[in-house]
Amino acid sequence: MTVSLVHLSDLHFGGLADLAQIEAVEALVPDLEPDAVVLSGDLTQRARHGEFQRARAFVREMTRAGPVYVLPGNHDVQWWWRPFVPFGSAAKYRKYRQYFGPELVPTLDLPGVLITGALTSHGVAWGSLTPRLRDIAVKGHLPKSAMARAAATLARARPGQARVLVVHHNVLRGALSERMGLARWRTAQRRIVAAGADVVLCGHDHQEQVETLGGAVIACAGTLSTRSRGGRPSVFFRLLIETDAIHVEQYRWDAARRVFRRSDRHQFGRRRTAVASGVGVE
Repeated sequence: MTVSLVHLSDLHFGGLADLAQIEAVEALVPDLEPDAVVLSGDLTQRARHGEFQRARAFVREMTRAGPVYVLPGNHDVQWWWRPFVPFGSAAKYRKYRQYFGPELVPTLDLPGVLITGALTSHGVAWGSLTPRLRDIAVKGHLPKSAMARAAATLARARPGQARVLVVHHNVLRGALSERMGLARWRTAQRRIVAAGADVVLCGHDHQEQVETLGGAVIACAGTLSTRSRGGRPSVFFRLLIETDAIHVEQYRWDAARRVFRRSDRHQFGRRRTAVASGVGVE
């Protein structure tokens, strides 16, 4: 069975959203006939009601193409509510849950693919702090408990079923930003590799990137906003997961024609067994 996924990220509904790109995606994605559409966070710019409402309308439009998987990014978190207060963390996600349901990291179990997530967007939290002041509420972190939950879910995949992990923050260092999306990234990478996912989908860095990490294909989608890093054209992905191979197709924005066109294509072998715990790449 070949599984087809469309992967979008960082729409930033609000002042940064590029409506021409959004409309082009809404028109194109149903024609790609995906088994599922994955949105890896930052649906909004300031977590405002109007932004969430437009994001929800977009998600409903995407359901014309197939089931939609969505989790929050750092811009979807009302981090200014009760920072550093553990028992007040629910307030940070109140608006997101109002529009997308109570489950922050749902699981989507389809015949050919099992998709689950790990929450990396925690607002102002101890685990996300770094020496850089500008990282406050921007940097993500991957708690041990969140990754243990995701790993346990992926372990229940049926034979032959593709295992896909979704996080918001970029797992690998950005080529232009030269920054990691996650604090304590070495530990986060080891946990991700140990989880045994075939594919990890992420965003946050506003630049497309496709590489491997310990046998998993890491696909970091670009943004559909006006803030594509380095002024590069926006990119989203279509993934084709086969028994022995994983193909990642890039759809690049053609501003002159106001359409997304298929451009680069990456191909990787698909690993057959889970890897041992503790492996990581710096």
